[in-house]
Amino acid sequence: MAEQKDIDFSYSLTDRVVRLALGDLTDFSGAKYDGDFSLSLEEAQRRKHDYVAEQIGIEPDRRVLDLGCGWGGLLNYIRSRGATGLGVTLSSAQLESCRRHGLDVYLQDAREVTRDSFGDFDAVASLGAWEHFCSPDDYEAGRQDEIYRGIFERIAGVLPEKGRFYLQTMVFGRKMVDPERIDRSAPRESDEWYLAMMGAAFPGSWLPFGEEQIVRNAEPYFRVVASESGRVDYLETIRQWDKRTEAWNPRMALLKLRLLPRWLTSPDFRFAYTSGVSSNLVCFERELMDHYRLVFEKA
Repeated sequence: MAEQKDIDFSYSLTDRVVRLALGDLTDFSGAKYDGDFSLSLEEAQRRKHDYVAEQIGIEPDRRVLDLGCGWGGLLNYIRSRGATGLGVTLSSAQLESCRRHGLDVYLQDAREVTRDSFGDFDAVASLGAWEHFCSPDDYEAGRQDEIYRGIFERIAGVLPEKGRFYLQTMVFGRKMVDPERIDRSAPRESDEWYLAMMGAAFPGSWLPFGEEQIVRNAEPYFRVVASESGRVDYLETIRQWDKRTEAWNPRMALLKLRLLPRWLTSPDFRFAYTSGVSSNLVCFERELMDHYRLVFEKA
């Protein structure tokens, strides 16, 4: 799995930029437009939260676990519905931000959450964290399926019979290249080059190969209740994120200037963030990556 230093590289370094652009309680995962791109980003994120609530039952007096809670967007929504939310993250900046807003969040490896450590839950959600649960080293060692099965087993262990788990995650898409060809020295703007850039932006993280690998490893603990691709919605989400983070204003310029020492000292940071392109957007446009919303029920 991506270690804490990897998660901090991906999320804590840019914490203040993200919060200025998107808000303190932003939901940094794909929104739900359902083809209606007249919606604002906030409206589309609210639509997603409503969908999650409908699918897993976020209601008053229910206890919900958010694995990889980010900046607390879903936890804040859970609180607004009168339910009790608990979140875990490996980003120190996200932890501090969530706690400033009174959210119940812990610095914890999501793979190690058990009934003994956090008790029972009525429902579990994970929006965007699954991408970090397997590392490139794990994949190369052939441990990817084992890791996913172990996570599903732990999630099932904190849920009651027929308890539900909502999972939203990126996956490798139908046009994914041979992983051995991914290289930052590949020709600029090639598929291999863009995927290498994604790897630099999210070190220690490796995606599932389609929804099929996820669903296969959910058995025998869960059955699939619903599944849909959110790739087109995620494209619009990324465009909105890029528009806001790239907008010029004095505060944003100052925050980005404070990243200059990292730019000067880290080749990975320079490659991941200052190549003048959005590797995330291109990978989804080219279907190198896809995005799924999956609802599971404990078997």
